[in-house]
Amino acid sequence: MIYHPRLKILYNIEIIPKLMKKFKYTSVMEVPRLKKIIIHQGIGSFFVLDKKIVDFSLKEISSITGQKSVLCYSKHDESGFKLRKGTPIGVMVTLRKVRMYEFLERLIVISLPRVRDFEGLKNNSFDGFGNYNLGINEQVIYPEINIDKIKKNMGMNITFVTSAKSDIEGKDLLSSFGIPFKNK
Repeated sequence: MIYHPRLKILYNIEIIPKLMKKFKYTSVMEVPRLKKIIIHQGIGSFFVLDKKIVDFSLKEISSITGQKSVLCYSKHDESGFKLRKGTPIGVMVTLRKVRMYEFLERLIVISLPRVRDFEGLKNNSFDGFGNYNLGINEQVIYPEINIDKIKKNMGMNITFVTSAKSDIEGKDLLSSFGIPFKNK
């Protein structure tokens, strides 16, 4: 038996017909879909030289996403930040298919409700092409993170890449999955 995530089944059964009716698509292939989710954590210029922080950040993002994370390196020398070319400056993971839907469900059901004074996500973080960017200040909202072992709160950026042609279509797609946006 093949495993299918709950949100993938929801997309096929409920979201596709709902979006086809709302935007009057003639084909199922026109309906926007979630392509990938990118999680990125910047290490910061002061902690670049500390190898333990870099390793901890790699392990942290890998445990949150369930997929091995990779280092991002600086492309240029920057004397103002005391950076040399090839120095690790961030950690990232790109999630697709099953892992993408599992991460999205954990984010919606478990992690976002743990944010203090949460009123919903901002509506103005779309890029004009239906993709959404979300910044999280503290990584402690994820149950995979042990609060006692945190060396520094670094937060992370999460990008939802969709096949939508406009922000309205992208927002409808993401809110259909259950992402809580502010009412205004």
